[in-house]
Amino acid sequence: MMMNDAARKITAVASSEQHYREAPNNIEAEQALLGAILMNNDAYYRVSDFLKPIHLYEPLHRKIFEVAGDIIRMGKIANPVTIKTFLKADEKVGDMTVSQYLASLVSNAVTVINAEDYGRAIYDLALRRALITIGEDVVNIAYDAPLDMPPQSQIEDTERRLFELAENGRYDGGFQAFNDAVALAIDMAAVAKERDGGLSGISTGIHSLDSKMGGLQRSDLIVLAGRPGMGKTSLATNIAYNIAAAYEGEVQSDGSMKAKNGGVVGFYSLEMSSEQLATRIISEQTEVSSSKIRRGDINDADFEKLVACSMMMQKVPLFIDQTGGISIAQLSARARRLKRQRGLDVLVVDYIQLMTGSGKSSDNRVQEITQITTGLKALGKELNVPIIALSQLSRQVESRDDKRPQLSDLRESGSIEQDADVVLFVFREEYYVKNSEPRDIHDPKYPEWEALFDKVKGTADVIIAKQRHGPTGTVKLAFQSEFTRFADLADPSFTQYEEH
Repeated sequence: MMMNDAARKITAVASSEQHYREAPNNIEAEQALLGAILMNNDAYYRVSDFLKPIHLYEPLHRKIFEVAGDIIRMGKIANPVTIKTFLKADEKVGDMTVSQYLASLVSNAVTVINAEDYGRAIYDLALRRALITIGEDVVNIAYDAPLDMPPQSQIEDTERRLFELAENGRYDGGFQAFNDAVALAIDMAAVAKERDGGLSGISTGIHSLDSKMGGLQRSDLIVLAGRPGMGKTSLATNIAYNIAAAYEGEVQSDGSMKAKNGGVVGFYSLEMSSEQLATRIISEQTEVSSSKIRRGDINDADFEKLVACSMMMQKVPLFIDQTGGISIAQLSARARRLKRQRGLDVLVVDYIQLMTGSGKSSDNRVQEITQITTGLKALGKELNVPIIALSQLSRQVESRDDKRPQLSDLRESGSIEQDADVVLFVFREEYYVKNSEPRDIHDPKYPEWEALFDKVKGTADVIIAKQRHGPTGTVKLAFQSEFTRFADLADPSFTQYEEH
């Protein structure tokens, strides 16, 4: 009985070996492409933007493609005669020598017109092989369970590799004709014209800020900084909700959705819980004080407003991740996942100093912050979305008479200023004036203080300290602290205090 079982196993193994699976490839397509290139070198430039030697399956074909490319780029003619000197003369291809094989490629070549189609077919097969490699790595690493790659790290690494393959696995790229660039510029202008507010970027929902910035531009890293109590989280929350609430999707020709107005927003709340963030947004929308909501000090009318607001907010595409101490690698992996599953148009990170780097050592905080800001900038370009990253300011602001922030106040690293496309500072003079109130109402300085407080009460400055695409300057906004709401000033008389 044991012998029969063994025999069956051997037979099964032999049978499986006869039906083994070969990696996806198309040798005939490779031969046709190489023949076209050797027959007419112009064919090389039809595929050289996206096709590299590594994409060819047969090692000899890789070598032929590489050598031909080197010769053509040098301005010389690549043909069977000029190429054979760079290949091994004694190498055999079946019954043929290399010279005979090169000659057969040319004699069987198709026209140069088909070269790009063959190149794309070869490239697609290379992508399939890359997918197989990623899948095999996932299985093998999961079986081995190495100490330096726990399951969560493996998931993040796999997502990164898959997203990279998806983003890079296209035929576009390289130089484009100027008339194509002009057409893209006109298309962008047409989209801006159709979009609410006529902006090239995504509207923040605050018109005076949009007029200075042109909205939030794709792939920009926008640093929003301020001292504690200035309202930077409130401003970021206001902008995030405004964008998500204005979302209006449009179906593309490939079936995917694209934002016509507003956008899908991902919000990393490293400091506050999702409930606290939701309370702020509900307070802002219903004009019911957030402190009253937390205490339950609300009447029936206010409660009805809260319920109605919550029902309306259920359809808003705002997604919150409240994981504390998240690393730049984890943040990137989750952002890629959100874009793939739900779409993503804007990313908010509150705030940079609560993140950790991806390195094993975090002894040098300056290097870690540099790694984080560099990673955020790279992620913005990769996902093609604006990233609003909040940042704290150093305490040296408090020691100055003029409390207005400067670029040098950004904490811990010059890389924040360097990597950012836009730097915004939130400054509320009301906060400092209120804290300087004389204790005695009969103090001779009290009327002077009261006049100054009335002047700055309910206002906030958003200082545009850096902007690659536009002017710097100050935007004065209204701020209602009880509702944590920033808005455009209704009273134009406040513009007399605006810096020019």
